[in-house]
Amino acid sequence: MERNLHKQLDNMKKSLIDQGYLDEQFIQLEELQDEANPNFVEEVVTLYYRDSARLIQNIEQTLEKIPLDFAKLDNYMHQFKGSSCSIGAKKLKNECTQFREHCKTGNGDGCKRTFQQLKKEYAALKKKLEHYFQFARQAGPIEKACRPK
Repeated sequence: MERNLHKQLDNMKKSLIDQGYLDEQFIQLEELQDEANPNFVEEVVTLYYRDSARLIQNIEQTLEKIPLDFAKLDNYMHQFKGSSCSIGAKKLKNECTQFREHCKTGNGDGCKRTFQQLKKEYAALKKKLEHYFQFARQAGPIEKACRPK
């Protein structure tokens, strides 16, 4: 039964990667998880969502001001991209790159359009990861084989 849950969990993760939501970084984070810190990845992702909510709010407020401060927007998005990369959020990273391109060219409409798409991807990933972690808690920790002494 438990082995079956872990197989389903692996399939969920593979699906998130295949759909382009996550990349190799997420797998590397999971490899840092152990018995001493079994919820490491979930904690990192929870911190990401808490911190990035503030950045999203800052970007939203900056996008409302005229004229647009592209340097400030680029700085916020640079931070957001770094955070997104750290958890392996591939689609978000791509939206950040697109947004920053619009900042470089002074394309305010492009920034606003991309930001709306980014918020959709952000919400979609959050929902998918909440489901994934909920399932991971059900499956329980993976028994790792010990190396012979």
